[in-house]
Amino acid sequence: MALRRLPIHRALWRPHLIAGGERDLMLGLIVFSVGLPVTTQTIFSVVVGVSLGVFGTAMLRWLAKIDPQFLKVYRRARAYRAYYSPRSRPARVDDRIRKQL
Repeated sequence: MALRRLPIHRALWRPHLIAGGERDLMLGLIVFSVGLPVTTQTIFSVVVGVSLGVFGTAMLRWLAKIDPQFLKVYRRARAYRAYYSPRSRPARVDDRIRKQL
């Protein structure tokens, strides 16, 4: 008996991006780059806010092309950092032992 193929709608597996960048990071950038000029109300802060928004958006879009779920992966890696083994696999021979052989 053959397995049945079920189509999964693209919206269920596609990453959530805003303007091409990861959702959480892009919303934080928008809030900061708009909030800075609004609160300080100087020409310098407007220039800084606009430049931060433009360059930050470009960087977040570049990062999303590499990994659309970068923040989730990074947070998980930070949480499990204590569990990483110093060796790549159990059968690996340490270089110091190999020199002695």
